[in-house]
Amino acid sequence: MTVPLAIFEPLSAPHHWQPSALAAGPFAGLQGGAVASLLTAEIERLAGERNWGTAISVSAWFLRPTPMAELRTRLSVLTEGSRVSVVDNTLWAAGEDQPCATVRVTLSRERAVEIPGFPDEASEAADPRQFPLRTAKAAHGRPWFMDAMEARAGDGVAWFRLNHAIIEGAGPLSSVLGPADWTHGIARPVQNVVADPNPNLTVQLFRQPKGAWLGIRAQTRWQPVSGLGTGSGVLLGLDGEIGRVSMSVVLVPFPKPAPAEK
Repeated sequence: MTVPLAIFEPLSAPHHWQPSALAAGPFAGLQGGAVASLLTAEIERLAGERNWGTAISVSAWFLRPTPMAELRTRLSVLTEGSRVSVVDNTLWAAGEDQPCATVRVTLSRERAVEIPGFPDEASEAADPRQFPLRTAKAAHGRPWFMDAMEARAGDGVAWFRLNHAIIEGAGPLSSVLGPADWTHGIARPVQNVVADPNPNLTVQLFRQPKGAWLGIRAQTRWQPVSGLGTGSGVLLGLDGEIGRVSMSVVLVPFPKPAPAEK
């Protein structure tokens, strides 16, 4: 049985990574969701050794484009508490001083509490396979991050199933980030009129997804006069709601085509 290619492969030096073609974004450089997934996966992989518990939320900032090149990361533990720990992880292109992205992950040791149960509004288990496949090509025409997942949509929900590991030993939160990074694009007010990169991404989970499918019920709002917007959404597993996602959006006009020569 062939093991699917991981999206990032470790190099000989600790915390050095080589992105595969599946980490690419639609234009130049890597997809932000792939980068945030790598940084979060490193923290999740270490969480078991350090007894940090479950990764329950992450905020990512994309500081500048991440190149398709050797990468290095550095973790920083902000606090290790009896219940909650907070860990940062920052990424650079190897040999460069200016960071490309950083994340802050909150982890917690789960403990049951004796209170009345919260009503779970989940109805029958969802089956994304009943909905049509959705495909999208990158502007450069080469493999990219969307090729690492299966995408389907129906009944107001976009469903994604990541078919490649981020890194070996990655945890549940890192597998959510890649699909969650598409949230603002799922529900654009108008398609194909401007680029709308998100300089940040926040995901919060109150329970872990069961299975590989992640659903997003998305909402996007734009304010053309300021060139700004937001994306947000409810995150769904096959058995109901699992958390929330949000991001800022910056609107960037597409370059105008050069006038035709007479």
